[in-house]
Amino acid sequence: MNYLDFEKPIAELEKKIAELNTISVAENDVLVPEIKRLRKRVDELRISIFENLTSWQRVQVARHPDRPYTLDYIFKMCDRFMELHGDRYYGDDKAIVGGTATLDGYSVMMIGQQKGRDTKMRQYRNFGMPNPEGYRKARRLMKIAEKFNMPVITLLDTPGAFPGLEAEERGQAEAIARNLKEMAVLRVPIITVIIGEGASGGALGIGMGNEVYMMENTWYSVISPESCSSILWKTWDYKEEAASALKLTANDLMELKIIDGIIKEPLGGAHRDHEAAAEAVKKQLLVSIKRLKKMKPDQLVEHRIDKYSQMGDWIEA
Repeated sequence: MNYLDFEKPIAELEKKIAELNTISVAENDVLVPEIKRLRKRVDELRISIFENLTSWQRVQVARHPDRPYTLDYIFKMCDRFMELHGDRYYGDDKAIVGGTATLDGYSVMMIGQQKGRDTKMRQYRNFGMPNPEGYRKARRLMKIAEKFNMPVITLLDTPGAFPGLEAEERGQAEAIARNLKEMAVLRVPIITVIIGEGASGGALGIGMGNEVYMMENTWYSVISPESCSSILWKTWDYKEEAASALKLTANDLMELKIIDGIIKEPLGGAHRDHEAAAEAVKKQLLVSIKRLKKMKPDQLVEHRIDKYSQMGDWIEA
């Protein structure tokens, strides 16, 4: 298990418990009460820490290397998944995965950004940063979903769209803008869940949903804290202050009425219990599908347009 800096007290106690467990003890051994006491202390400490996380600490949890990624959720939630490839223009972007799936009897189109676990897979998935062909693939899958009347489910987890020269040459901005235009008027339900990082247009490019949810320890913002700090202070040293100012946590965005709800994570973060995290997401998806399936295509489009039109505050002069 990888521990974050603020989890060091927990790490020390769990290490001590592991050491005691290596000693062969009987049921009535003197060490048994001590192990139980330490486990209780770990639970209390974890609750205390995770109920009071700062914005920057939640960013760290969202980036935890053991956190479940899009395919982890898909394989744990869905009864069947058939991945579809390619944008029919240039190629197949491995940073975005998608395909048809069955979710408790509902036929759905699953789409999401995918990161890698080790160095080789991170390079293969381009660190979860999509190229234009990734967004065009996502748009193609959405149009297929519309044709066959399947709800679209998008899982967001990206540090941003790929900023390389080749991505700009192939029309990165146009691909994202086209997705936003198409998603605004898509005639099937769109449900979006931020499962990790939701950075900038790279996340929004597949994230315009009728209903948008964030997992408890995720972030969603126009820019990452590090990039914000480097622009405003010319250094990354103020990333913690930037994270707080950006109002990027689930609680912040719920208060600002940007999202529709927060999905509770297992104590200590989704990385500690993939099964429980997937079950929580699945439960919310099923509730949303049942609610949105009652709406007619025109109502879905109107609902989506109204939702985004009402965001923000303004004054008419």
